[in-house]
Amino acid sequence: MTYQASNEEHPIEIVNIASLEARVKERMEKGAFGYIRGGSEDEWTMKENTASFNKKSIMPRVLRGIDHADLRTKLWDMELKTPIIQAPSAAQGLAHEKGESDTAKGVAAVGSIFSISTYANTTIEDAAEAAPGAPQFFQLYMSKDDGFNEFILAKAVQAGAKAVILTADSTLGGYREEDIINHFEFPLPMPNLAAYSEKDAAGNGEGKGIAEIYAAAKQGLVPEDIKKIKDITNLPVFVKGIQSPEDAEVAISAGADGIWISNHGGRQLDGGPASFDVLPLIAEVVNKRVPIVFDSGVRRGEHVFKALASGADLVAIGRPVIYGLNLGGAEGVTSVFEHLNKELSITMQLAGTKTIEEVKNTKLI
Repeated sequence: MTYQASNEEHPIEIVNIASLEARVKERMEKGAFGYIRGGSEDEWTMKENTASFNKKSIMPRVLRGIDHADLRTKLWDMELKTPIIQAPSAAQGLAHEKGESDTAKGVAAVGSIFSISTYANTTIEDAAEAAPGAPQFFQLYMSKDDGFNEFILAKAVQAGAKAVILTADSTLGGYREEDIINHFEFPLPMPNLAAYSEKDAAGNGEGKGIAEIYAAAKQGLVPEDIKKIKDITNLPVFVKGIQSPEDAEVAISAGADGIWISNHGGRQLDGGPASFDVLPLIAEVVNKRVPIVFDSGVRRGEHVFKALASGADLVAIGRPVIYGLNLGGAEGVTSVFEHLNKELSITMQLAGTKTIEEVKNTKLI
C-alpha cells in the first residue's frame, strides 16, 4: 500500500476516546498505524496503563453546591484552560500531512500546551508559527553528539519554547514486534535532524527503522545532563520517563524543574509498572517541590481526575491526540481535548469538586 497521510480538517464526533483507535485503523497505512498504536513485547505494560485506573475509586462528596466545574489551572506563569496537555509524539506526519503544525493549532485552540519532538516531521519553527503566542515545549532525545544537542536546543529557544523535556526512558527503542512484522521504516523526513544531517548518524530519518533512528541517541544519560541543558537554554527542564521515587529525587537534586511520570505509553520496557501505580509513590517524594506531569494510558476524563487526585499537576495524552489528528486535523485534535474536558467536567461535578485544586484534594479508595 502506498503511504498516504490524511489531509482532512474538521471536528469529529466522539462517543469515547478508546473507540478512535478502530476508526483510525481502517484508514491509515498498516505500518504507520502499527508504529503509533503498538507497544513493546507482549504489550502487558501498555494495557496495564489503562487498566490500573480501575484499581482506585473516587470518594464523591455531595451537598457542596457545585453547579459547574472550573478546569482552569496554572503551570508557573502559564494560564491554562485545562489540566490536560499534549504528550510529545514523534513523526506526526504519519497521521496527517500537516503533522505537528495542525496538532499545535488544535492544542492552542483549547488553551493547553503542545510539545514537539526532536523526531518530528515538522520543524520547531513551523510548529511555533502555526500557533503564535501559545505555550510550547520541546522534547529532547539527547544525542551522543554534543554539537547536535546545542544546535537543536538553540532552535527551540529561538522558537520560544517554554521548557525542555528530557526523555530519559528511551535511549534505545523498545522491542516492538508490530514494527518488525510490518518492516516499518519512517516514510517521511525529520527536518530537525535534516538541518544537522551532515553530522547526525540518523540523517534526516527518511527510510530509517527505529533502531537506526536511535543510533544517534546518547545511551548513557546521567544527572549532569540536566545541568547541561539548563546551561545551554536557560529554560526549565522536565525529566520524562520517571517511574521510581528514587529517580525523582535524583532528578530534582540534579536541578530538574519538573518531573514527568511516564513509561512511554508502554512502548519501551514491557513488564514495568503502570504509570498510575507509581504516581502516588513518586508524588509523595516530590512533595510539591516541582510540578508533576503524568502520562500513559489516559483514555477518560475520570482517568485525568484520578491522576490529579493522586499527585499530578497536569495530565498528558499521546495516542488519542494522534488519532484525532488523523481523523480531523487541527479540529480533530481540538475535538479530543473537548471530549476529555467534557468527561472531566462531569466527573468533577459529580464528585463534588469545582476546581482543579479541589480535585487534587479528593480522596481515592
